[in-house]
Amino acid sequence: MTIPLREDIAYILLKKIHEGDNEPGKHEVSFTASDFAGRQVTETDLLGHLDYLNQKQYIDAEFTGNAYANQEDTSDVVNPKEFDFRIANTYDPSDGLAPHLIKFKSARLTEKGQRLLEKMEDNPPESLNEGPVVPIATKDMPFLEKVMFRGELEDIFDARDITEVVFRTMRDMMTNEAVDRVTEELHEEALPTEDKALQNEVADLWVDTNPIVHFLSRIRPPLIIKSDTFLFRIRQEAGLPQGVEPEMAIKAVFSATKDDLSPERIKEISDFLPDKIKEMWEQA
Repeated sequence: MTIPLREDIAYILLKKIHEGDNEPGKHEVSFTASDFAGRQVTETDLLGHLDYLNQKQYIDAEFTGNAYANQEDTSDVVNPKEFDFRIANTYDPSDGLAPHLIKFKSARLTEKGQRLLEKMEDNPPESLNEGPVVPIATKDMPFLEKVMFRGELEDIFDARDITEVVFRTMRDMMTNEAVDRVTEELHEEALPTEDKALQNEVADLWVDTNPIVHFLSRIRPPLIIKSDTFLFRIRQEAGLPQGVEPEMAIKAVFSATKDDLSPERIKEISDFLPDKIKEMWEQA
């Protein structure tokens, strides 16, 4: 069983853990129902988010067990004596099944987690003011932020560079007419910023910001690129950070791109892609 990751819940968890980071090392952290008032959050949601943040090294916590267990499985998942992780069986129906108290022995933010929290504090999730469930990396996020979050990247410049290489490889298989039809739909800002190195529309990344590469792609006939070759090009040319696989990066770009395209363009691009890559496009 999987859970939808939510930006508001991740922000609250990171901020709460950070509040105790006054001394080196891990520290005791506890969460109460008031921390998640109006969030419609369940015990399983919280365990799943903590498990995700821990596995992705945003936090360093003493946390084990099946984070995606059913409510009735919780007593088997957590050993309070070993981990000092207590979950009271009192709930507030108006908040969904929000735990009265969740406490685990110790935790701290990692450097990676601190950077993510700083970004979130600069641009707090809108869902904090609204209350309803809003998935992480919603369609309202700027394009490159979507790529960065969905690809588990730490640097917005990595997101830009990876996007250009994925786009370039896609474009090499397409006719100029098809490329132009996609260009017409990609006029969103890639990222609202004063940094000139990032001031592009998504369309600029799609047609390539390198004028020589852009020119060559216009005069060259469409190429036949197999799935393994597609993956190889991303691995070799995109400058992937350590731990980021080509499939993860490609899916992040695909997903963000499809948010900006009409069903007709999505279908048209799909028809140019080879088998495995086509599956990834359709599933993104």
